[in-house]
Amino acid sequence: MESVLLGAALLVTLVALVLVLRRPGAPGRAAAEVARARSEADEFKAGVERDALAIVEKAEQEARRIVARARTDVEEEGRSQREDLRTVREDLERREARLAEREQRLDDEVRRLEEWSGRLAESTRELEARKEELAGVEEARRRVLERAAGLTAEQAKNELVAAIENQAKRESIPIVREIENAARAEGDKRARKIVTLAIQRVASEQTAESVVSVLHLPSDEMKGRIIGREGRNIRAFETTTGVNLIIDDTPEAVLLSCFDPVRREVGRLTLEKLVLDGRIHPQRIEEIYERSKSEVEQLCVRAGEDALVEVGIGDMHPELIALLGQLRYRTSYGQNVLKHLIESAHIAGIMASELGLPVESTKRCTLLHDIGKALTHEVEGSHALIGAEIARRYGEHEDVVHAIEAHHNEVEVRTVEAVLTQAADAISGSRPGARRESLEAYVKRLERLEEIAREKHEGVEKVFAMQAGREIRVMVKPDSVDDIQAQVIARDIAKQVEDELTYPGQIRVTVVRESRAIEFAR
Repeated sequence: MESVLLGAALLVTLVALVLVLRRPGAPGRAAAEVARARSEADEFKAGVERDALAIVEKAEQEARRIVARARTDVEEEGRSQREDLRTVREDLERREARLAEREQRLDDEVRRLEEWSGRLAESTRELEARKEELAGVEEARRRVLERAAGLTAEQAKNELVAAIENQAKRESIPIVREIENAARAEGDKRARKIVTLAIQRVASEQTAESVVSVLHLPSDEMKGRIIGREGRNIRAFETTTGVNLIIDDTPEAVLLSCFDPVRREVGRLTLEKLVLDGRIHPQRIEEIYERSKSEVEQLCVRAGEDALVEVGIGDMHPELIALLGQLRYRTSYGQNVLKHLIESAHIAGIMASELGLPVESTKRCTLLHDIGKALTHEVEGSHALIGAEIARRYGEHEDVVHAIEAHHNEVEVRTVEAVLTQAADAISGSRPGARRESLEAYVKRLERLEEIAREKHEGVEKVFAMQAGREIRVMVKPDSVDDIQAQVIARDIAKQVEDELTYPGQIRVTVVRESRAIEFAR
């Protein structure tokens, strides 16, 4: 710093000297000015040195204060850290002591557990030995009892179970009948009112089941044209339509036979148009068949739409409408399936209205409950399960699907709509004249009814299926069966009939126990 100040003073002096030398008479004055500048420079230098010394001394004092303060801070921080370290060390020592104590306790527990485990293993071995000893004693006791009783344990258990079951049935029958009578007194009255009202408000025509259609001809000469040269026309017709033609001695008529009612209707329309046209040859048969097939499909769709309008149901998938219309040509036990569905829907709607339930959803369930019959000849399985799968595929509500699959009890009933669907189906199918069954199926059903009443029931003497299979009359031996056992037999027969047979309406089971006392007066 001193060299800088000195340089500055010399520079000022030189500048002043140059300025003085340029003036007139400068040499004499220059010497004086130089002397004066040198004197001022010395004074300035002395002042600068004094200021510099003062600054340096002040800086030294400030530095000593900072160093002293820093030393004090460091010492205090060191004392604080030492105190913290001492606290942490003491805490660690306490924790180590506690851990050591816990380890000691755990070691003691482990030793005790090992002792207990040893004693438990020894006790287990003793128990196993005792169990084997007791098993041997029990086996010996059982053999002694079997020899004394003359029965095996399994036979004795079966006899005991049978006796207890029979006793339970005998004791429960009076209670059950009392409860049933009390419930039936109110339930029958309400159910009779609802069902009677529904039946009174629905009327439908009767139909007859048939797998044969009759087509009347204008003359017997048409039969020869239908057969064709060497039978080519009739072969082409049967190959194209899949319908059998039966040409017999019936005057001016031919029969069309086919198990598929839709296909039979297509064949009938085809043959009718061929007869009206008069031109019958294989190519013409194929042309008329295609037009008749399209016409029948349109008729099926129209029949399905008319059914929806008649029942009062809104939107439905077009495929479901077409399948519904196909049931127009399907019959079940002589009853037209589409008309049966419409009739059942009306009955279910009336019952739902009386019970305060949704009418439209109940009608929808009942109208679609036999939709699977449209595909039973194409898909294997029960028509109830097939119909439920079809309804689920085309977006019907799950309640509708459940009512379809449960209407023959193949699935457990969970909703009121399903119960009403079952009731409406039974009412429509069991009313007098609604259905008829083939003689062979009728005879088999009656024979099976009598077999069920005879088998597995001791004391049964005679069985008669009466009232066209709507009643079973069972005669029992009075000395082998008492009144309570007769009620048990009637209930068991009714339950077995419900599980094994399919029938419209209900079947009444009557068990007759007749006692006669005969004496002779001599």
